[in-house]
Amino acid sequence: MTVTLSTEHWHYLHGCPSATGTLKAAPEDFQVEEILGFSPSGEGEHVFLWTEKRGLNTAYVAEQLAAYLNLPLRAVTYAGRKDKHALTRQWFGLHMPGQEMPDLSGLNVPGFRVLSQHRHNKKLRTGVLKGNQFTLQVRDIDDRTAVEHRLRAIADSGVPNYYGQQRFGDSRHHANGGNLNLGERLIAGEAIRNRNKRNLAISALRSWLFNQVVSCRLARQDQPAPLAGDVFLLAGSNSFFVAQGVDAQILQRLEQRDILLSAPLWGKGPLASQHGALALEQAALADHQPVCAFLASLGLDQERRTLMLYPKELQWHWPDDKTLSITFSLPSGCFATAVIREVCQLTKQEDKHEAIAE
Repeated sequence: MTVTLSTEHWHYLHGCPSATGTLKAAPEDFQVEEILGFSPSGEGEHVFLWTEKRGLNTAYVAEQLAAYLNLPLRAVTYAGRKDKHALTRQWFGLHMPGQEMPDLSGLNVPGFRVLSQHRHNKKLRTGVLKGNQFTLQVRDIDDRTAVEHRLRAIADSGVPNYYGQQRFGDSRHHANGGNLNLGERLIAGEAIRNRNKRNLAISALRSWLFNQVVSCRLARQDQPAPLAGDVFLLAGSNSFFVAQGVDAQILQRLEQRDILLSAPLWGKGPLASQHGALALEQAALADHQPVCAFLASLGLDQERRTLMLYPKELQWHWPDDKTLSITFSLPSGCFATAVIREVCQLTKQEDKHEAIAE
């Protein structure tokens, strides 16, 4: 079965931007710093490395650390993948029971350096981060006034919590196609033996369905409004509840962002939503049942993800009339490009560089 999935049609919350700009003209234009959310304990069989890398992808650095320390690759972990074409500060974990703190003074990986080392009593696992802090430079902006208007709207109303293009890749710049293209080939029955590539392909498919539901909801509601049967996530938690109806208390909690609307991350079993919200989600995915069926066949559980994204500590200034400098923090698993997508249309500078899932 042939499935072709596009990423060009998803709706905007604030309408398609009129201004254009360039992101990632240089790695320093896209800076990310992980927010761990806790301090290493200072003891234990794990070593946490606080590092900085420029122009390198996360998996490559993990491989170099494993080779230098003569560790199995599974003993080197990280909390999240970060863009290759960026300047990132992030954590790596080493499982080194019974060993001294490693001497990394001889490690020579251009673009990578270890800033500090800390012992900890637990493994560094994917998704353990509290969030990420971003500092971005968007250059060659052709309409400063329009961008200012968009930024004020984002500060007030947020943006759709889309998975960014990094999750899907761009098949024009991959010898074997991007992650989404690999997912299409999986559905068609092709075997992908590389475990990492297969996992990225599956993640791309699941993320695509989520984006599709979000887009369909935005197409039907200019501003996402609660429906009977909506699934609400408690802010800062994976806990959720289903609202049988929409009352004043629900509206107040939603306005205060104590609870957040959600959309499905597809898996086996029925959707958690009910009534009008269920009908909307089913309609959004009615034409994509082969993707749904494939993901369900893998045994993935039905999960939920917040529909909207509200950048914290959002600030910006203009070093010059055509350059926007913007900082904000996002929860773990959310994409800075989802914010920039609502600010301006990006030229294709970033397409020249490899796109890696965060």
